[in-house]
Amino acid sequence: MKITGPTAPGAPSGARPSRTTSGFSLGGASSAAATGAAAPAASAAGVSDVSALMALQGVEGPLERRRRAVRRGGGLLDRLDELKLALLGGEADEAALQRLARALQEERPEAGDESGLNAVLDEIDLRASVELAKADMRRADRRTGS
Repeated sequence: MKITGPTAPGAPSGARPSRTTSGFSLGGASSAAATGAAAPAASAAGVSDVSALMALQGVEGPLERRRRAVRRGGGLLDRLDELKLALLGGEADEAALQRLARALQEERPEAGDESGLNAVLDEIDLRASVELAKADMRRADRRTGS
């Protein structure tokens, strides 16, 4: 069954009078021809819009890299605080050490051109590495009995 135009099957197939709801016209082109010409362009534009949006979502801007770097640094500082509280409480919290090690192993996004932020993040990474090394030394001392 073939359906052509805006009429449904069973509708009267007589010529429809031309109605103009606005003062705009295409200079003699029929409305069906104008609609037919616009449809392929609209569908192609929709596909390219979606493709562009998907491409933009895959690209990480400098602001997002900075946010991720700051979030990672803040997480490391939180893990260091947990470890500090555990040590001050007199308990060797292996879970806190494992969380710190996992946080340190996360990929560190570069903050871009901001050398001050990168320097602070380097110091946080160094401090976390030192605490993990000290914990390894304490474990080794306990095993050897020194």
